[in-house]
Amino acid sequence: MRPADTALLVVDVQQRLIAVLPEGERIVWNIARLLDGAQTLGVRFAATEQVPDKLSPTVPQLAERLSEAAATKSAFSCGECGALFAAWQTAGIFRVLVCGIETHVCVQQTVLDLLAAGYQVQIAVDAVGTRHTLDHQTALRRMEASGALLTTTEAALFEWCGRAGTPEFKQISALVKQSPPS
Repeated sequence: MRPADTALLVVDVQQRLIAVLPEGERIVWNIARLLDGAQTLGVRFAATEQVPDKLSPTVPQLAERLSEAAATKSAFSCGECGALFAAWQTAGIFRVLVCGIETHVCVQQTVLDLLAAGYQVQIAVDAVGTRHTLDHQTALRRMEASGALLTTTEAALFEWCGRAGTPEFKQISALVKQSPPS
C-alpha cells in the first residue's frame, strides 16, 4: 500500500454498535491511529454510517478526525456509497484498507463487493470486530479466502510510511508507540 494509491475505509463505527462489542475500545483506538496516520501521510479516507438515525452517529473520537461527514447507507455493504468509490477510482485509488464493524456483516459484505469491483483489499484485523468470536474469525477466513489480505494497524502505518528518517516517520513512530487502552 502506498499513500497515492490507497484509501482507508472506516465502516459503521457508531456509538450504539461499538458499545456492545467486547473489544470496542481497542477497535476505536486502532482506527483513530489509522486515521491519524492517514492524515499524516496523505492517504485518502472516508467513513460510513448504517442508518444513523436509528443506530446513532460515528463515535466522537473518530468523527472529530473525519474531514467529511460519514456517508449514510441502509445496505450492509458500503457498495451503496457509489459516489465515494467513483471518486477514488478517478483519483487512481485501487487499494482499500478496511476497518470497522461488524466483521461478519457490513465489513465482510463491503470487502466482498470491493474485491468483485477489482480493488485490492486489506483488512486491519485489530481494527475490526464483532460481538461473537466465531463470527469474527469465520468472516476473516472467508474474506482472506476470497482474496483480501490481512494486516494490522501497525503494519499498515509503516507500509504507508515506506521509509525511516522522514518527519512523517517520526509521527508514525509516535502513533505506534502509544499505549493501548487498558
